Amino acid sequence: MLVYPSGLDLSSSALRFLSRRQAARRLELGTRWRRLPAARQALLVLAHLRCGHTYAQLAAGFGVGTSTVGRYVAEAVEVLAVLAPDLATAVRAAARKAFVILDGTLLPIDRIAADRPYHSGRHKKHGMNVQVLADLSGRLLWASAALPGAVRDIRAARTHGIVDALAQADIPCCADKAYQGAGGTVRVPYRGRREELSAGQQAVNRSHAKIRALGEQAMATLKTWRLLRKLRCSTTRITALVQAVLTLHLNASN
Repeated sequence: MLVYPSGLDLSSSALRFLSRRQAARRLELGTRWRRLPAARQALLVLAHLRCGHTYAQLAAGFGVGTSTVGRYVAEAVEVLAVLAPDLATAVRAAARKAFVILDGTLLPIDRIAADRPYHSGRHKKHGMNVQVLADLSGRLLWASAALPGAVRDIRAARTHGIVDALAQADIPCCADKAYQGAGGTVRVPYRGRREELSAGQQAVNRSHAKIRALGEQAMATLKTWRLLRKLRCSTTRITALVQAVLTLHLNASN
């Protein structure tokens, strides 16, 4: 396999953050020696998450075995995932905001047609449903555990307790039509064709769409981690990968 120099579109703060966490993990485990130092291991993991490079590609580039790459990635993801904020922490942070934006996204996976629980009729592809809360600047606040793609957004929001948590904290929330009937503090656009709505309802929907567009920025931020654009791992690992990416985004933004 050919090897060439490349670059990551990440700030050095991401590398420093993960390197410190890896070094602390090694001290905790009492590790005396490893093939790669903590900083190189952190760089390997960032390349995997950001660019979606395979274990074989990373093994060739860093001069280690594929099994070693797998262990390094799994260890780093575990270290990062436990640092991701839970829903209660995110709601406390959201309480200081004017409102939050709730949206869902489908993370594509390599499943076959027989895997119906993972097939999203809305997106017409297999994937995992992840719910996201963002602030009025489009900054990610929280990402949920991943559910099979067949689960609709409103059901996913109820399963994770998002609607109840926001209602109890009395936090206004903007969401799209997929959350129709959610209740609580969740506000959705008026339903119906544009020509069937009154001028006032159309104006409300336009304002609502401008606000929700900020949530799309949060989704775009999540998808800049190219591993999440097409996941080829076990579905049981996807939640940890999303939480790891969220931790990096919150603690080491560009």
